[in-house]
Formats: sequence, structure tokens, C-alpha cells
Amino acid sequence: MPVFAAEPVAHKPLPELKLLSEHAVDDMVGGNLSGLASCNGTLWTVSDRDDTLLYRLDTTATVWKARAQVLDIPPIPDSGLSATLRGMAKASALIRGGDLDFEGVTCDSAGNRYLVSEAYATVLKVPVEGPASWLELPKKVVEEAQSAGMLQHFNAIFEGIAVSPEGDQLWLAAEREKRGLLTVKRGKDGWACGASCILRVESGNDVLPPQLGGKSVAKDFSDVSLYKGKLYTLERAAYRICRRALETGQLETCWSFAKEALQPNRLYDQKYGLTEALIVDETGAWVGTDNNFGVRADGEKRPIVWRFAAPQGGWGGKP
Repeated sequence: MPVFAAEPVAHKPLPELKLLSEHAVDDMVGGNLSGLASCNGTLWTVSDRDDTLLYRLDTTATVWKARAQVLDIPPIPDSGLSATLRGMAKASALIRGGDLDFEGVTCDSAGNRYLVSEAYATVLKVPVEGPASWLELPKKVVEEAQSAGMLQHFNAIFEGIAVSPEGDQLWLAAEREKRGLLTVKRGKDGWACGASCILRVESGNDVLPPQLGGKSVAKDFSDVSLYKGKLYTLERAAYRICRRALETGQLETCWSFAKEALQPNRLYDQKYGLTEALIVDETGAWVGTDNNFGVRADGEKRPIVWRFAAPQGGWGGKP
């Protein structure tokens, strides 16, 4: 059964991750890097403003180049998301672009990519070869999430996605108010939930770092990554990466990246955290920033990806 809980407030400072490198990303048409995936050593990204482009990242130089793959998007299925929320997304897209609002990307061991659409609460599969197709996910995913208080607000739907190496299980992160983790598996009869689609539902607030004003904001998930049988959540408002139990989403431990991310030269004149993309691997983590076209204190306008070293003792240890 899903767990409905507010996580305990941490009283001691979290250990800080060490920044190894920083990479600006050129040539994303719509900017707004909103997800990262590592597919057999190749990095891919999406933009929440580009409906028909999936980007392979050329990482051979310090400044990365985004190489666009054009997608042929099939008709969008009905996930059960309300007409009101879908309509608000479509109206917003007329102003800013990005009707599908791709907010995450992941891939299985075969190299198939999976993109989650926040606007329509559904997942597009982009195979290594052949046309893209929407997964036939059960409407129970959205129904249960909304019954539990998630997916209630425009621009606060699914913000992150992870897939098993075999491509037969997905994990989705509901962004905020309430935030949560959901999962769905593919069996012989297609995609289905177990006893519940929901692993965990959480409410409550986080406090923004002092550099961002220190105010209280809703807890959020901005991405999720699967590594060695654990889920890792990117918690944007608190500038941290947290390890969670795969079966329940229960919090195990967290690491902060606030010290590096909030150096004076890296600050944006924006009210909230901007990190939206996460990959956790053996030697560290990639964290990507959706700067909303904002200019950083040092004048940088392009999306940024950071490489952090894995914590001492590895991701599986205790800080």
C-alpha cells in the first residue's frame, strides 16, 4: 500500500557534494533543459519548450553541443487528466511554446528513450529504430494520483521519470502539492499497476536556501533516477539529492549541492530552484538546470549541466 507521510525535518546539515565540472549547453532551440538520460554512455536531453526534438549531447568539449533528433509525434492518448488541466497547458503553450511539456527522459539498457509529458501525464517511447509511440498506460495512474491529492495544479504534474533496464517498469515523480512517487509495470497483458500505482505521497514545505530568500515553499520532486536498486530524487527547492527505497519511496538519506549551486556567480534572479534533471551513476551525478531563459549573475544564458562526484563511500553508504 502507498505511504502517505510528511518526511521528518533534518536537523543536522547535509553533507555537500563536490562539483567536478560545469558545462553550458549550446544549440537547444527552446533552451530550458528539463531532463537527462544516459543511454549506453551517450547523454540525451529534452526541453520543455521543444515538442518534436530529442537532443543527443556532444560532450567532447567543455561547452556541450545539443544535436537534435526530430520526432514524429503520434496522436496523444487520454491519460485521464482533466480537460481543465490539459486546456491550461495548451493555452500556456501558445505563449511560451511546448504543448507537450516534456519534463523528463530516461532509457532502458537497449537504448530506447522514454519521455514524460507533463501537459498530458503520459509517456512517449522513442525506440533506437522506428517511430515513436505513446505507452498505453492505465488511467488508474492518474486517477489514483489525483485521489491522493497529487496532479491537482497546472504545471505541477509529472516532472521526472525512470525506467528499469529491461524496460518493463516505470517510476514517475509527481512534482508538488502534493508530491509523490508512482510506478507501473508491463506484463503479458500490457502496462498495469499492482495493488496501487502509488509508492509514496508527501506534503509539507521546504525552506529555500538563504541565497534565495529563505522562504517556505512546497516540497517538490523535479526528477528521479534509478541506480543499483534505489530511487534517487532531485529535490529542487532544497538543493539536494536523496536516496529512497525502491519498493516504498521511503527516504533513506540525502546529500546537498547547495554550496556549489549557489555560489554568487551562479545565482539567477529567479524566486525558486531551477535544477530539473538528474542522473546518478557509479562515480557521481549529472544535474541539469532549466534556467527559463534567465541570465546568471556571471552573464551565462545557456542551460547548465553540473557533474558532482559521488559521496565518499559511494551512494550506498551513510553520509
